[in-house]
Amino acid sequence: MHVSFWEQESFYNDIDYAIIGSGIVGLSAAVELKNKYPNAKVVVLEKGFLPSGASTKNAGFACFGSPTEILDDLSSMSEAEVFAMVEKRWKGLLNLKALLGEENLGYEALGSCELFTKNDEQIYEETIQQLDYLNQFLKPIFGAPVFEVKDELINEFGFDNISHIIANKFEGQIDTGKALKSLLKLAKDKGVEVLNGVNVEAVNQKENKVAITLKEFEIEAANVLVATNGFAKQILSDLNVEPARAQVLITEPIEGLKLKGTFHYEQGYYYFRNVGDRVLFGGGRNLAFKEENTAEFGLTSTIQNKLDELLKHVILPYKKGVKVELRWAGVMGVGDTKTTIVKQLDENIYCAVRMGGMGVAIGSLIGKEAVEFF
Repeated sequence: MHVSFWEQESFYNDIDYAIIGSGIVGLSAAVELKNKYPNAKVVVLEKGFLPSGASTKNAGFACFGSPTEILDDLSSMSEAEVFAMVEKRWKGLLNLKALLGEENLGYEALGSCELFTKNDEQIYEETIQQLDYLNQFLKPIFGAPVFEVKDELINEFGFDNISHIIANKFEGQIDTGKALKSLLKLAKDKGVEVLNGVNVEAVNQKENKVAITLKEFEIEAANVLVATNGFAKQILSDLNVEPARAQVLITEPIEGLKLKGTFHYEQGYYYFRNVGDRVLFGGGRNLAFKEENTAEFGLTSTIQNKLDELLKHVILPYKKGVKVELRWAGVMGVGDTKTTIVKQLDENIYCAVRMGGMGVAIGSLIGKEAVEFF
């Protein structure tokens, strides 16, 4: 393929900052760069029509961690590390709201619940014994107790086979599509150029610049930030980040839907929420970890059948004949730790990846953090 003079002059020449990936991290970094350097040419390269990983495919949870998840983290990480991680997630949510505004996020402060079945009785008892400790541990971040037992919500939400609920008033939910559309508009209003359908195969340091290898030709930029999260290893093979697929479904509108808010189930391996009068439900990676460590967007009958079963018998036992309208999958970036990777890799090459399934919470803050290198 030959690049025309017009294409070269208008689109590919004199790029000060090339950002690979137009998700929450990439677009947030682009906005911060234009705030910092208004006259810089900032170009975002995106391989899909829309952000291709998780930013437009996630469940829209504005969350920072359920009680069992935080306790599990404390079993393998220091208190200081876990505290810093939760604090970053919370500050990230505040940053995202400040950046776009709650209305442009479709933000709803409906709270969240972690659900426990009879089979989880031992886990529940262990969690309850640590609840005061967790609330004291998190109080410096939130200024008030975070978690409380609210078993009365079981009947209110119409659940079956659920024995206990621990509620959290600080978590919420966003409209993922509305949020990304607003972030994309903000970036373009700042003068960021977003080029879609650009599949980057490699980046290589040259003298004072970076060569960006595309499928059919090569372009250059003064600086490059890789912000492709789950797909980062396809460009930077040495990074400690792996793709992790998350399968999701959403129902048709349900008359008389009882549940409101976001819900964590089976230690967070399943998660669901209301989207108006629909139920969005995802998870099940624990059924097939090896198969779900993939960058492919396919669906599997193993996980989808389990989601259908739980939807029918646990989440909506009071509703018959509920139909699923859409099913899809997103790809996250995970690693052997839950910390993000934000660092300089070469003289002019940087990365901001490995959101660990918390991209909504920390994405905008990580984009901001990456710009501190420039």
